[in-house]
Amino acid sequence: MGGLAKGLAVIHAFTRERAAPTLSEIARAAVLPAATARRCLLTLEELGYVTRRARTFVLRPKVLELGAAYLESMNIEWLTKTHLEEMASATTDSAALCVLDGTAVVYVARASARTLLRLEAHVGSRFPAHATSTGRVLLAGLSAERLERYFKQAKLELLTDQTVVDPGKLRHLIDDCRRSGYAAVEDELAYGVVAVAVPVFDENGRVVAALNSSSHSRKTTKAKLVRDRLAMLQDVSRQISADLAAVPGLSLSAEL
Repeated sequence: MGGLAKGLAVIHAFTRERAAPTLSEIARAAVLPAATARRCLLTLEELGYVTRRARTFVLRPKVLELGAAYLESMNIEWLTKTHLEEMASATTDSAALCVLDGTAVVYVARASARTLLRLEAHVGSRFPAHATSTGRVLLAGLSAERLERYFKQAKLELLTDQTVVDPGKLRHLIDDCRRSGYAAVEDELAYGVVAVAVPVFDENGRVVAALNSSSHSRKTTKAKLVRDRLAMLQDVSRQISADLAAVPGLSLSAEL
């Protein structure tokens, strides 16, 4: 069990400010001898949680599975169920809560009114962040370093002829979202899909999730969706933020 504790200490040595530390930096942060830290890193590398880049180490996406297990045990869908169902009922459309996983958004909770325009998505659904309103909100909440990492890793695929795939234009839209506090898309993920999203914050003011309301372009436009639903989304976001903050130790952060 001592080995497990040391391995966890090594994982905790990675932080936003220390995203690619050297062996000596990890040993110092984990309060371990360098030889012990090295053995832990070799084991974590073999298991797929860590990879080496020259003299530094970085966490691999597999480490998100540790956070995913906690999210499943906390049942985030249950925690937000009432809020999302009420919003879906009020709009006769869909509402969802998403987090960032690598270059994709993942649905962790969702509700939809029973209409013929129900959009196909469910808890666990993954979509490219660049083509979604929730993705842009979550990207806007990243640190400059994490955002640069996203642009290095992301494949900005053209999903429709409206999908923004130019990195410069996408950066501009992310900046706009950071200033305005919301993002909206229409016909970018798929034809007919229109959505608006706002951030959900933790008690320290960090963006940990994105809340959206989506519809079909046969029913509404992007501009009308923003005008009609932005205030509601912001109000529900405040309620969800307060609910999540009340759960000790809960983290939905994309910085996992």
